[in-house]
Amino acid sequence: MDKIFTLRLSDDRAAVEILDQTLLPNEIKYLRLEDAQALFEAIKELRVRGAPAIGIAAGYGMYVLAQKIAFEERGKFYKELSGLGEYLISSRPTAVNLSHAVERMLSAAKGHGKKSALPLLFEECTRICDEDRAMCKAISENGLTLVKDGDGILTHCNAGALAAYEYGTGLGTLLLGKERGYNFHVFSDETRPLLQGARLTSFELNHAGIDVTLICDNAASMLMKQGKIQACFVGCDRVAANGDTANKIGTRSVAVNAKYHGIPFYVFCPSSTIDFNCESGDKIVIEERSGEEIKTKFFEKPIAEDSVKCYNPAFDVTDAELITAIITERGICRYPYKESLKNMFG
Repeated sequence: MDKIFTLRLSDDRAAVEILDQTLLPNEIKYLRLEDAQALFEAIKELRVRGAPAIGIAAGYGMYVLAQKIAFEERGKFYKELSGLGEYLISSRPTAVNLSHAVERMLSAAKGHGKKSALPLLFEECTRICDEDRAMCKAISENGLTLVKDGDGILTHCNAGALAAYEYGTGLGTLLLGKERGYNFHVFSDETRPLLQGARLTSFELNHAGIDVTLICDNAASMLMKQGKIQACFVGCDRVAANGDTANKIGTRSVAVNAKYHGIPFYVFCPSSTIDFNCESGDKIVIEERSGEEIKTKFFEKPIAEDSVKCYNPAFDVTDAELITAIITERGICRYPYKESLKNMFG
């Protein structure tokens, strides 16, 4: 993906610059986000998406917004910044990286007035980005121990460099493997209704020179039966303490099919996505999105009548027992995850 970046802090440090992923693969366009409303809209509408990338955008965004706060005095400055943070968190409540990044930025600013807080906020948002880069590389290295040259890999949604800063999580192993001479055959679920697999994953892997075949979501089970898939790779938006995992709608169906066919189902997960305060997947709030995403978003004409009701959950929760392993930057966890995650992360 030469000369394509996902997001960054602008050179003048006054805006967050993002690749508008809603326009891919047909148009490569960058947006300059300078205020809270623009940041909220970009996260809500998936112009920037993927748990790590959302966290980085929130970190940079909080720094940009802090510069625009009129109050210099400690209490008023922090109160205003806290309100802006709550507003950003409300854009995508399921993505725990978003709230984690906001909380880190607020912690850096606490007890400081605007003048002394700004350099601390810049250091913290830079640290969030650097940590993500290092985490994704480590996750990719760990994932590479689970596959071999020539494997067929099924992906769902997008968890590559477009969802992070560099390698990404769920696709990072494929991108790193390509650099080291591995030849994978990737089958990319289109991932209805927003088509992240079609628009983003196939775009990203194709640009990286990886053999990728786009499939309809409901073709995956047939390919598994035919022996064309040796592993399933997905990212995640939140992992509960017991290993239940929230990811793009349709992920659970992939996991059920993989379990039936005896195919390993791997979740790639930065530690920032693990929520030890969330006991199980039953406690994860599932975002419901507009039915127009199903009926009209990618169609010239509506594919259902206006009066037809829609149910459009953005995520589903994959039960821990369906997950073969959770790959983190510190190592690989296996079921039962309540023990393995706790042992690895204390």
